[in-house]
Amino acid sequence: MSRQLPQDPIIRDLVLQARRMQLSRRHLLQGGAIGAGALALAACAPAGSTAPTPAEDNSANDPSLVWGNWPAYLDEDDAGGYPTLQRFEEQSGIAVEYRVDVDDNNTFYGTIKDQLALGQYPGYDTFCLTEWMVARLIRFGYVQELDEANIPNKANLAPALLNPDFDPGRKLSLPWQNGFAGLAWDTEAFPKGLESVEDLWQADLKGKVTVLSELRDTMGILLLAQGVDISSEDWGMDEYSEAIATLEEHVTSGQIFGIKGNEYMQDFIAGDAVAGICWSGDITVLNAEVGYERFKFALPDSGGTLWGDTFVVPMGSTRKTNAETLMNYYYEPEVAAEVAAWVNYITPVVGAAEVAAEVYPELADNQLIFPNEETLSNAHIFRTLSSADDQAFNAEFQRVELGA
Repeated sequence: MSRQLPQDPIIRDLVLQARRMQLSRRHLLQGGAIGAGALALAACAPAGSTAPTPAEDNSANDPSLVWGNWPAYLDEDDAGGYPTLQRFEEQSGIAVEYRVDVDDNNTFYGTIKDQLALGQYPGYDTFCLTEWMVARLIRFGYVQELDEANIPNKANLAPALLNPDFDPGRKLSLPWQNGFAGLAWDTEAFPKGLESVEDLWQADLKGKVTVLSELRDTMGILLLAQGVDISSEDWGMDEYSEAIATLEEHVTSGQIFGIKGNEYMQDFIAGDAVAGICWSGDITVLNAEVGYERFKFALPDSGGTLWGDTFVVPMGSTRKTNAETLMNYYYEPEVAAEVAAWVNYITPVVGAAEVAAEVYPELADNQLIFPNEETLSNAHIFRTLSSADDQAFNAEFQRVELGA
């Protein structure tokens, strides 16, 4: 028996927020090797630089493609293959090299920034970064305009996500997945679980707490715990400094042992992490790895964050049409539903929920994939930062992170 999932409330809730600001995800530095220089480069374009011009498209003569993405972000089989991607290759005749190279927005950017600035091929024809970083790449002129004639399935994009402030009409970007950041814990090591951010600071969790290297998620959740509406313009450095003080207190005391990107997942598997601020879909992947429901995820009572990652094509790619063909394929509701069922993030594709209700009925009530209005009311989008706030907030976060 099929069930109609609450698609309309999802869109209505997102419309109120996404028109004013970008969705956001994962971020900062993983150590001193990138350092403050990369932070500054991520915040502003190189002095005196001019935007590069798009490379000539050679897709007709080169049926191949390199796609960079985050870990655990595409459906996999037991052999380590990607079933939906394999079908795309068979149907399109385009050979795809899928590279799980993105662990953090700034560190990934640091590996390709020079090529992007010069309009050279950065090693990828498309990649999926968090929308605050995509907004910067668009502002610098580093990405190509998409040809909608090659992406007719763009019509399936949730209307709420069509007109972000950094790319009205989605002429330069296309959403891949959305998701939550909230609280996660190991039910075997910590069976009483977590409800609030304050629960992370319990004495029996000392040295076992991990938080995300994404400023907008970790700091967003700490700010929400202070009662700050992170979606509004009615807060600034005073409130942020209070949240940073909380983070620093628990890093210095040893309560928090790590501020990390996706590698925090291995800390949970190894038992080094027992609880923390984490991304929603990763918990499903962790449970699949251990083979049972050992880990749990919940939005804290004070609220979690809502973010999005998105496709772009860099100026140096000569295979833009191939990349657009890939995007179009993943905007087929049947394909989007299959991906969502594996990665457990929120799909941006209208119609995927209805397909999933038919094919994967056990997921119909999964609030991490198809959240209803009540769930979304407890998730918040971190407001778009001015350049001054962005640099100031990042500098403070990096200062604490490097001391972790």
